[in-house]
Amino acid sequence: MGERAEEAAGRERLLESVEKPARYLGTEWNAVRKDHREVDILFALAFPDAYEVGMSHLGSKILYHLLNRRGDTAGERVYAPWVDMEARLREEGRPLFALESWRPVREFDFLGFSLQYELNYTNILNMLDLAGIPLQASERGEGDPLVIAGGPCAFNAEPLAGFFDFMVLGEGEEVLDEILDLYARWKRQGRVGGRREFLHRVVEVPGVYVPSFYEVDYHPDGTVREVRARDGAPSRVKKRVLPDLEAVSYPVRPPVPFLDVIHDRIMVEVFRGCSRGCRFCHAGMVYRPVRERSPQAVVSLAGELVRGTGYDQISLASLASADYSAVTRVVRELNERFGPCGIGVSLPSLRMDSFSVDLAREAGRVRRAGLTFAPEAGSQRLRDVINKNLTEDEIMGAVDAAVEAGWDSVKLYFMVGLPTEGDEDLEGIARLVEAVSARGGRGGKRLSLSVSVSPFVPKAHTSFQWEAQDSVQVLEEKFRFLRRRLRIPGVNLSWHDPRMSLVEAVFSRGDRRLGRVLERAWRAGCRFDSWTEFWDFRRWEEAFRSEGLEPGFYANRARPRDEVFPWDHLDAGVDRDFLWEEREKAYRGETTPDCRWDACPGCGVCPELGVAIALRGEGQM
Repeated sequence: MGERAEEAAGRERLLESVEKPARYLGTEWNAVRKDHREVDILFALAFPDAYEVGMSHLGSKILYHLLNRRGDTAGERVYAPWVDMEARLREEGRPLFALESWRPVREFDFLGFSLQYELNYTNILNMLDLAGIPLQASERGEGDPLVIAGGPCAFNAEPLAGFFDFMVLGEGEEVLDEILDLYARWKRQGRVGGRREFLHRVVEVPGVYVPSFYEVDYHPDGTVREVRARDGAPSRVKKRVLPDLEAVSYPVRPPVPFLDVIHDRIMVEVFRGCSRGCRFCHAGMVYRPVRERSPQAVVSLAGELVRGTGYDQISLASLASADYSAVTRVVRELNERFGPCGIGVSLPSLRMDSFSVDLAREAGRVRRAGLTFAPEAGSQRLRDVINKNLTEDEIMGAVDAAVEAGWDSVKLYFMVGLPTEGDEDLEGIARLVEAVSARGGRGGKRLSLSVSVSPFVPKAHTSFQWEAQDSVQVLEEKFRFLRRRLRIPGVNLSWHDPRMSLVEAVFSRGDRRLGRVLERAWRAGCRFDSWTEFWDFRRWEEAFRSEGLEPGFYANRARPRDEVFPWDHLDAGVDRDFLWEEREKAYRGETTPDCRWDACPGCGVCPELGVAIALRGEGQM
């Protein structure tokens, strides 16, 4: 048997031994497979979660498309292998491979991770280890790939600082080409100066953060004294932002999976950013400002995606799709064009105050996807504290609109443990759910309600970055209260494990010392921590004890205004004084209007980053 035939047979045996071999085939419709001999740069896009989750991530689809548009680059995918595949890889001594070529990712030039969720961090270490790449950036040699990262969690990258060569803050559409052009020139020059020289060059690209070029000093009480830049690195790294979404190419032929994934549908990004100003919301701050696509661009992209994928559902993607200024008109147009073919339209991330009978009817004309609303808090007082700008009348109006348009099931999201929350606010959740349930569904049937409750997690770069998270014990008592109060026929209550939220809070506001805890937890067997079947809090507790760090120091401690944060040198464009004033307004119960429709609140993003809000709903189709 020849070498290639033997390798093919080995792959076949490997795939036959795992539960879902389609996760690893790499031969999906629209997958791009390039001859590595004809390109100069190999880039492995890594998503540190299961294939079904990673294949649902729009940002990864965009980057995959942009990489493979380049003639000199092959962009391939790699996801966290499921536990059965991990076991087989380790048994056979086979390194982690990229899907399209099955080539070991350690042979690529770049291994780029998407940082979406703190509870995926152990998967990053596991993937590096499976690949045969040293965990610590300082231990990598000239033959190792550059391990890089981007995504929302990069805005507090410090717990991961030791594991990455560099990171990118903000949106990657423009900066990706700048990095790869720089790399191609350096490679043509014979890799002069080695990895260290390339890091010195790439740190000059706006938006690039090289953690090893920064030193951190601590006070005796464990808080950060100072973060100092050295080696020519900027004292603050500003995020990159794309001024015009229509200025770059959008993926209209993304890979189509062979198995069901979380979001198995067409995704058209109608706008990026959010200016509602919810004070707990990380995405609403780090993705500012709002930039819309024109209605004609949305409809045109949807048509290309229908032809390029064969999906029968179009999702209008954004942080709050019903806030798109032309949403009803676009949904109606999409229904008219594609409805006769059996292709429906869905609207994720709906705000209840932007919902209407007309929009509900249009969205459900062809196929009724689930409706999810997020009141977040049960009382008007607490909704004002978090700047939700949502009244009970608007909530009930949205439910009535959905019922009138034919829906008989709705999902509601709430948070508990929000700053200033009291017993009356928890009671408010119960009363609101009772009121919604009592509205009834079609034909006098009871409305089916799914109620999901999650603990508040304070996040960097938000108005609540100074706040303490409730202890696990307090959060568990709040859940017990809601479980007693919501024993209502037709209401299904679910709850996010507060221990998971504790670890999330620790890493969302953590510093570099947590890298030791992360590595110890991974070595103890932690991986897929966001999956309840693998979650083991005892391992995390032991990791914290072993490293002499207290989770409560990071999660359950309120910060004074002037405390230096581990992420203060990572600039999302939002002014810190603005965030503090929003916190003060929260405690006064004052709200701040959306700057799309009202006066500028002075967050600083537009002048700081040289970009402006772009509303294009008036465009012609």
